Amino acid sequence: MAHRFDPRITVWQGDITTIKVDAIVNAANSTLLGGGGVDGAIHRVAGPQLLESCKTLGGCSPGDAKATAAFRLPSDFVIHTVGPVYRGGAAGEAEKLASCYRRSLEVALEIGAHSIAFPAISTGVYGYPLPEATRIALMTVDNMLATISPGRISSVIFVCYDKRALQVYEDIMTGSRMSPD
Repeated sequence: MAHRFDPRITVWQGDITTIKVDAIVNAANSTLLGGGGVDGAIHRVAGPQLLESCKTLGGCSPGDAKATAAFRLPSDFVIHTVGPVYRGGAAGEAEKLASCYRRSLEVALEIGAHSIAFPAISTGVYGYPLPEATRIALMTVDNMLATISPGRISSVIFVCYDKRALQVYEDIMTGSRMSPD
């Protein structure tokens, strides 16, 4: 029988820099000073104030999360989290990746964000296999939402950059892809 995910979880294909939610999550590097992929896109759209704000945070450890204002983005906040670099799966990567999602939701609660959008953390240049990372993301968020009232977190959107990622998320959510590829 397929796992029934919390109805507050949805999946959307598009550009995370265009979505209007209280907070978007940035898959950042540990300096928080910008980079490639999602991180670079968020910094470009938010403008130079985001970099200046990030400079005051003192970096971020893998698995942790910190918030800033979103500046020119349509969201109110950016929650920066640092995912693990995938090294084969035996170096604690799954725990660190799950911690990114947990800490991002905890930070969202701290700053009063009710809606949050996540990218596929660590699946770009950090090399985490998308199906495994997606299962970790969905299960971690689902487990966290079981402890958070709908009044505090009303919506969690997983933003997929392309159709392939969207299909992986949808397959896992419907139970048609629960075993590793």
